[in-house]
Amino acid sequence: MTAKSSSSPGPARRRWLYFLPLVVLVLLSALFLVGLDRDPRFLPSELINRPLPEFALEPVPGRGRPLESAALKGDVSLVNIFGSWCIACRAEHPMLLAIQREGVVRIHGVDWREKFPEDGAAWLAQHGDPYDRVGLDPDSALVIDLGVTGAPETFVIDAQGVVRYKVTGPITPEIWEKELKPLIAHLRETPQ
Repeated sequence: MTAKSSSSPGPARRRWLYFLPLVVLVLLSALFLVGLDRDPRFLPSELINRPLPEFALEPVPGRGRPLESAALKGDVSLVNIFGSWCIACRAEHPMLLAIQREGVVRIHGVDWREKFPEDGAAWLAQHGDPYDRVGLDPDSALVIDLGVTGAPETFVIDAQGVVRYKVTGPITPEIWEKELKPLIAHLRETPQ
């Protein structure tokens, strides 16, 4: 008489293995459904409700005034990260020009990672310039401090220089009308 090996799985254990792919599929489906409920443009920022880091950027050639953190105090403003190399920035640019024409808020630009300082100036000359001030950030010093993950990104800065909101990706007409414009009005009427 031979003894059965205790290391081989019994019939009940083998039946459970048949259900394993189904269990994995249900778990992956649940994770997928949870992910569908999240806005892919929303990336949390550690800077929200914190002062903007102190900085001073050289101006884009031909633009005169440097972009400094001190220039962002006194009124609500937008800080837009862009680059002449950025395809999504090109798509966003007409919206920035429309916002500038409305005159609701000053927009400041951070020209990020240009190969040559003149590239940003040439791009603005060709496509229009919505910015009050534009600073160069060729080495990503400010962009790293802001926690930027890619261009374009836009920050709403209150009158005290505190970051209040961040838009990851291009500003669309819907984002402007439903999110940014009401927030700017609220920040102006609510003392901080």
